[in-house]
Amino acid sequence: MTTLALGPQWLDPDYLIETFGLLGVLAIVFAESGLLIGFFLPGDSLLFTTGLLVTTDVIKQELWLVCVGVAVAAIIGDQVGYLFGRKVGPALFKRPDSKFFKQENVEKAHEFFEKHGPKSLILARFVPIVRTFTPIIAGVSRMNYRSFIIFNIVGGVLWGSGVTLLGAALGKVDFVHKHIELILVGIVLLSVIPIVIEFMRARSQSKKAAAEAPAGPVADQQGPRGRHAKR
Repeated sequence: MTTLALGPQWLDPDYLIETFGLLGVLAIVFAESGLLIGFFLPGDSLLFTTGLLVTTDVIKQELWLVCVGVAVAAIIGDQVGYLFGRKVGPALFKRPDSKFFKQENVEKAHEFFEKHGPKSLILARFVPIVRTFTPIIAGVSRMNYRSFIIFNIVGGVLWGSGVTLLGAALGKVDFVHKHIELILVGIVLLSVIPIVIEFMRARSQSKKAAAEAPAGPVADQQGPRGRHAKR
């Protein structure tokens, strides 16, 4: 089966699975879940394709075993991210931008964590980029470890096993086989929607703040002139 390469060949789910096999899938899930360098990896489409290939016997493993492996890799990845955040602490917010690191990604994840609290560990699983940085931010914020473990496990199972099972279920549908390229593009677009919404919201707030900023000083300058005129 051939799918559409969404970007460079080395980011195409089919290419990754064919080249590195199931162990490669687990390594990618681990990296995307908590390593700073993993934010660009194709987690959602990779898991969906993995489930589909298990159903079509391209991957010669039991579906339940694949789901367990993916969930465990996701949970351990978040665990590493959390411990990294605790160790690095606030220094992460002062780290300069580089080819594989953008300060804005950390800030987005921090805002996401502040907005949704502990449940962000579950919600962030379904948001590319944010899911990589959220466990790190949880560590930086020194979130209660017991709470982190609980939300980490729930999020890892829902995302890791859930998306894989979705791919396996839809893999039995002829329409999916005939339009797998469109399905993968749809998954990517759906996963990007939350990022676009947040970007538009932040942009709107920035414009609003910029428009309101000059009002204060102008009012202050006019005030004294008005009082002086009365004298």
